[in-house]
Amino acid sequence: MRILYIVPYVPSQVRVRPFNLIRQLVGRGHEVTVATVWTGDAERMALEALRASGPAVWSEPLSMVRATWNCLRALPTSRPLQSVFSWQPALAGRIKAAAADEGPGEPFDVIHVEHLRGARYGLLWLNGSQAGRKRPPVIWDSVDCISRLFAMTVEAGRSRTSRVMARLEAGRTRRFEATLIKQFDRTLVTSAQDGEALGDLELSARSAIRVLPNGVDLEHFSEGDPRLREQNTIVMSGKMSYHANISMVLHFVHDILPKIRAKRPQVRLWIVGKDPAPAIAALASDPGITVTGEVANVAGYLQRAEVAVAPTVYGVGIQNKVLEAMSCATVVVASSHAVRGIGPGAAEGIVVADDAETFASEVVGLLEQPERRVTVGRAGRRYVEVEHDWGHIGEELEQVYHGIIAHTS
Repeated sequence: MRILYIVPYVPSQVRVRPFNLIRQLVGRGHEVTVATVWTGDAERMALEALRASGPAVWSEPLSMVRATWNCLRALPTSRPLQSVFSWQPALAGRIKAAAADEGPGEPFDVIHVEHLRGARYGLLWLNGSQAGRKRPPVIWDSVDCISRLFAMTVEAGRSRTSRVMARLEAGRTRRFEATLIKQFDRTLVTSAQDGEALGDLELSARSAIRVLPNGVDLEHFSEGDPRLREQNTIVMSGKMSYHANISMVLHFVHDILPKIRAKRPQVRLWIVGKDPAPAIAALASDPGITVTGEVANVAGYLQRAEVAVAPTVYGVGIQNKVLEAMSCATVVVASSHAVRGIGPGAAEGIVVADDAETFASEVVGLLEQPERRVTVGRAGRRYVEVEHDWGHIGEELEQVYHGIIAHTS
């Protein structure tokens, strides 16, 4: 198949979903063209690495001035800010031209559009296809139900700014998502809960929604050498500028960690992830807390820690940080919010706790029970191997493409 994959950020080891799905599609012999925007030298280098891995790349720079202007123009309208943030006129022009020129030559067989930020490019293709000429099916990978995330943020966001922004965006995002699932030929989500939430927005389009979970690079996030695990170490991972992760970290440090230290004062916490917000960076003043910022290899920290924690206060979709720790056979203590997108088969490979007292007690217990850590950690690894191998998920996506092409032929 010839696939146009439109993604509003550079696929990379940080943006694991498009990075791995594109890699799987190329590996299966499909001809993939990636249309995306980039910001900064690091993303431009990531684009070169992506291009070297096989796909053709259409890319345009997106400055923060442009993104801010996009949002300011949308403020007085009914459009969600997320839907305009990544709009780049030059990239839009290239997609529009391709839509209009589809025909003899080498037409695309399917158009794949990721996230709410990319949806407008997908609509451009739908509206720009030349009249009277059969267009390829357009699939919207919403990833998560963003209006559901905003509703949770309004209730549980730790930052006043994040709550205010979520309140501003919630209604308009809910209405916009409802229109999107009616217009695209298929909608993908990472979890059944997000599929149900999107389906509730527009019941007539519920049957067009399909769950395609996230996976894990099983070779990269391997168990490692158990002898290298460092005593009394706890790890948290994720993008540390993301508001849900900020709330998670602050909740753990202020509400749970003191209870753990009361029983094990020697415990050390590693907060691993790029772009730590000021509130997180300030935690490094505590000698028992390390805030790493961006690291070359997150897996190395997961493989060396004794316990991984994810006391997520709110969140949607599948929590990659949980799956990656499980893949490293690192025992995970997580809140119910963190595991809602993970299947029931993971029950033996993860420890769930919600209130601060119980959460702390579980962490302390695991730090004191090495055999239990190994048993639960390896059960987590087995679950990820079966349910979240990118190879299997790439095959599922291929089947989605074939199915929708046959349906629209």
